[in-house]
Amino acid sequence: DGVQAVLFFTTGDLPLAVGTREALFRFVRAGNGFIGVHSATDTWDDVAEYGAMLGGSFDGHPWDQRVRVIVEDAAHPATRHLGAVLEIADEIYQFRGWSRRDVHVLLRLDPRSVDVTKGKRPEQDYALAWWRRHGGGRVFYTALGHHREVWADERFRQHVLEGIRWAMGMP
Repeated sequence: DGVQAVLFFTTGDLPLAVGTREALFRFVRAGNGFIGVHSATDTWDDVAEYGAMLGGSFDGHPWDQRVRVIVEDAAHPATRHLGAVLEIADEIYQFRGWSRRDVHVLLRLDPRSVDVTKGKRPEQDYALAWWRRHGGGRVFYTALGHHREVWADERFRQHVLEGIRWAMGMP
């Protein structure tokens, strides 16, 4: 077997049979990892457990520009290399069904770096990366990664790699 985690960088209604989808949820709940990158929150919009597992669902991308990202947890493997603030140009998502009660935020948008009137959250709290538990499994999500230039950025690649390693339970 050997599979310890599954990564989605997907969008829309994936053509997987309901049984296969349910097997994925069981796999994660049983203690394995799930990693979502960027558009993964815009996948299976009508599947409640998927949104709950991931910790939120896509609710638009009001900004596509250079932004400041605040590192909330500088001790996590996926963020410890970033320093206190990351500046990056990317398509920035907002989420519905997302709550700080349900996820541990790693990165959030600095609302002073955008026109916040374009967003939907009155408290101006826009998480951009987080982790959570789903049953016994580890779920890591990063909203960054839309543009090719972001993937060319070593800081982002290390962020994703360390998120994958964390979701797999690797030190």
